[in-house]
This record gives sequence, structure tokens and C-alpha cells, in this order.
Amino acid sequence: MNAVKETLRAAGSAAAAFLKWVVLAAGVGLVVGAAATAFHWCIGTVTGVRTMFPWVRWLLPAAGAAIVLLYRVCGMEKDRGTNLVLVAVREAEPMPLRMAPLIFLSTVLTHLAGGSAGREGAALQLGGSMAAWAGKVLRLDEKDERVMVMCGMAAAFSALFGTPITAAVFAMEVVSVGVMYYVAFVPCLVASVSGFLLARALGLHGLVGYAAGQAPALTGASMAQTVALGAMCALVSVAFCAAMHASHKLYERYLPDPVIRAAAGGALVLALLLILPDSGLYSGAGDELIRKLLGGQTIWYAFLLKMLFTALTLGAGFRGGEIVPALCVGCAFGTWAGPLLGLPHAFSGALGMAAVFCGATNCPITSMLLSYELFGGEAVVLYALACAVSYMLSGYFGLYSEQKIVYSKTRPEWVDKKAR
Repeated sequence: MNAVKETLRAAGSAAAAFLKWVVLAAGVGLVVGAAATAFHWCIGTVTGVRTMFPWVRWLLPAAGAAIVLLYRVCGMEKDRGTNLVLVAVREAEPMPLRMAPLIFLSTVLTHLAGGSAGREGAALQLGGSMAAWAGKVLRLDEKDERVMVMCGMAAAFSALFGTPITAAVFAMEVVSVGVMYYVAFVPCLVASVSGFLLARALGLHGLVGYAAGQAPALTGASMAQTVALGAMCALVSVAFCAAMHASHKLYERYLPDPVIRAAAGGALVLALLLILPDSGLYSGAGDELIRKLLGGQTIWYAFLLKMLFTALTLGAGFRGGEIVPALCVGCAFGTWAGPLLGLPHAFSGALGMAAVFCGATNCPITSMLLSYELFGGEAVVLYALACAVSYMLSGYFGLYSEQKIVYSKTRPEWVDKKAR
């Protein structure tokens, strides 16, 4: 009898938790999804303005200085960006609500002026801060607030990028490498799908995914080629992460004043935009460049330029995300290196996107799901292989310095170190 009572009590507790999180996560998904949709629309609008009026690029130094001053006035000059979101999940670090409008406005300003930055990384801050505020308003306990932050991350990522499964798993996987926050599986998935459906209802994601071309058959040769490309993408991801961290340190060393640093960084990016041919392809997140490359173009140096533009932009103090720039770097490298190995052009770009994203974020499961949602399941084994190789060979480097590497990548042992 006691066993029956315990079973019924456990079932009732699980059902109550399920209903609670379905309601809370759906609410977070709809609210954050609406904000992320507005964010997407604003980014698209200012990108159109910049394309129509190229002279706007001359505002880059002023835009950088304005962003730093905006954060200073709001008392957020030392804001850690996406790293704060990771710490909020792992250690219940408070996230102020003003983080949401700040990252919204500053990222829009970055894109208007032509800086090289993404949107999805910024969306993690937008969604995480809004969800954290909702958790405080609802007087949730510390542990439930962490789940709320993950729900906000998933909803914002999904609404912007149109990959609901990837977004849900990314929110659970990115914080502590080697530990998945499975308690947040239902909440994150509900929030992610809710945000995605709202965004689609409002006109986003009519066409989700990229054209990856014809995939090769699964053979010993194609697997060997994929392993080789995955290994090279691991090195590219390490270089990308190192460039991102090094640029910020170099700026700080030689230009200690944040306002001057941002203005000088804007001037450097502006100079490159004026000097280099087709430099407009390296402004913004890089979606236009990705589609050109997957469409058949080969620009062997594009991955180096995108890496340089993004490091100069974000290292100087401009705001935005790193995710789509990482995908762009991977696509550019893949479309150049893959055909040298005998792989099809567009498919090589798709492999490069998944593998470099994996190496930079240390999220192999997310990367495999991303390749599935973006490119379809025809060659999912090869995508998984490229991601696995890149994950293992990229070492302990990562885009986010507050990301914890809990378990070793080469041995079944606890390492518990921060990404470099």
C-alpha cells in the first residue's frame, strides 16, 4: 500500500510540474518570441537602409562610441554579454531586465553602421534577461529561475533562426560541456516551439534552411573526406575563438578608454570596408555571403576576412552575436577546402558550417541537430561525423569564456575548466 501511495504521489508531482512548465514555458515562448521577431524585423530594416544608403558606413566610429556610452549611462559598461547568461543558468547570477533593450538597440546600431556581428548570440541575452525578469515577478525559486532563463534562450534563438529543436537543445547544452540540463527539456522545447510558431505566424521563416546541394553516398571514401574536413574545421574554429578573445585583449592593452576603443575599432572596420572589394559581404551576420557560397561561388580568403571583420567589430565593443559569423566562416572555409578533398562544393560548405559551429560552441548534439534542421537528413551520418571530429580536436577553446568544460574530450574524467 505504501508503495502504491508513493507511486501515486510521485506521478502527481510529475504531472503538476509538467503542467506548471507547459504554462510558464509557453508564456515565455510567446513573449520572447514576439520580442525576437521585432528584433529580427529591426535588423532586416536597418540592413536594407545600409544597402540602400552605403554612406551610412561612415557612422561606424560614432556608432561604436554611442554603444559604449549607452551601456555606461545604464550602468552596464562592464556587461559580460552572453557569458552572463551562462553564469545565470549555472550559478543563478542576477540578470537585469535593462539588458534586453540594451542588447536590442546596440545590435541594431551595429548592423545599421555595417559592423560584422550576428543576431542569435544577442538574442540569447535578450531572451535570457526577459525570462529572468519574469521568473522574479512570478517569485519562482532560484532553481526554477535558471530553467526560465534557458526557456528564454531557446525561445529567442528559435524565433530568430527557425530551428526549434536545435534551439531547445542548445540552451541545455552550451552552459556546461559534458552535462545536459535534462530537467529543462520539456520547458525549453515548449518555449522554443512557441517562439518559433509565433515568429512564423508573424511572417518569419517561410523558407527555413539552406540549399546544401547533392550529398555524396555514405562510403569509406566520403567518410575519410569528411573526417579530414572536420579536422581542418576544428583548427578553423580554434583560430576563430582565439581571434575573438585576442582582439578584445589587444584593444584593451593599446586603447584603455572604452569610448576611444570602440570608435577606433569602428574606424578600422570602415577602412577595410572602403579598401577591400565586395566588402559589403562581410558586414552584418553573413547570411548573404553564406547563400552566395552555397550557390556556387568560391572565395578562398572569405573565411579569413569574415573572421577578421568579426573580431575587429566585437572586440572593439560593438554588440551582436557570434553564431552566424561562425557559420559563415565555416561555410567559406568548407566551400574552398572541401572540393580539394573531393567533396561536392555546396555540401562542403554545409559540413563546414556544422563543424566550425561545433568546435566554436563545444555543442556536438546541437550541431548535429542544426545540420538536420538546416540541410535535411539525407547525409546526417556525415554531418555527425564532421561534428564529432571537430568537437574532439578543437580542444578546450570556445566562444564563451564562462562556458565550463566539465568532462575531458579525450578521456572519461572530470576536468572542470573554463573554455579558452
